[in-house]
Amino acid sequence: MSFSKMKKSAGSTNNLMDELSKIASTSKKDYTDDRFWKPSRDKSDNGYAVIRFLPPVNGEDVPWVRVFNHGFKGKGGWLIDNCPTTIGKKCPICEANGELWNSGNEADKDVARNRKRRLSYIANIMVVSDSKNPENEGKVFLYKFGKKIFDKIQEVIQPEFEDEDPINPFDLWKGANFKLKIRKVGGFVNYDKSEFDSVSPLLDGDDDALETLWNSQYKLQEFVGADQFKSYNDLSERMSKVIGGGVSGRVAQSADDIADSDDDASTVSQRPAPSTKAVTEDTANDSDEDDALSYFEKLANEN
Repeated sequence: MSFSKMKKSAGSTNNLMDELSKIASTSKKDYTDDRFWKPSRDKSDNGYAVIRFLPPVNGEDVPWVRVFNHGFKGKGGWLIDNCPTTIGKKCPICEANGELWNSGNEADKDVARNRKRRLSYIANIMVVSDSKNPENEGKVFLYKFGKKIFDKIQEVIQPEFEDEDPINPFDLWKGANFKLKIRKVGGFVNYDKSEFDSVSPLLDGDDDALETLWNSQYKLQEFVGADQFKSYNDLSERMSKVIGGGVSGRVAQSADDIADSDDDASTVSQRPAPSTKAVTEDTANDSDEDDALSYFEKLANEN
């Protein structure tokens, strides 16, 4: 801008207002991936919906992907990253956790528990019934869930008792709807009452409608692509910055630490840690995993 042009525009705030609008727009950016469906819960944290797990998309063999991630706070802030063990690579955080666990020091074990990898699954679903959000019904979404719900899937694929016939819950014709029942039990989200319905064809077995539905599913392999994971060195460097020292340094992650950083964080820190299993194992006591995953994602998007 020339001096004369600047003088003519003296007192104008138009350019500054435009820039402020850009900043406001950026700060309010919604990082939510609208491909994902999340069940709604009422004030008592109860929820109900019916969904149908869908078969593998064209070009993929398995109807789900499994992803491990780490999320913890240290002196240098938060670390929220996918764990390279998801794709069979070494993870410096898991290695450091192993050292801490084997030290024989209970304080070290507590640190390792706080840094342990968390397990989630991603699958395609069709929402059959969602009374809180009826506009979702009949649509295809991605659904992220924890080990508790995956156990329900595994139980119908490999039933425990002889009088139970195995079901492929991902089958369009001979699968079954999943009744998702969410309760708050002992302060934690609980899925124990969730169950599969009887076998029935989806969309009344209308092949044309089913093919259209199948073609509208999302690819899952993008979530386990190499670009979703930091290299060993990069992740190790990030971990060192977060914990403020060597890879085996202790991390302060009390309820107060997390509550100070976000209003919704208390649900993450209050989940009881396993007391008898090694931290490198994936425990079944993760009933509030959905809350933790959502919180970690929110933190990752804000950083």
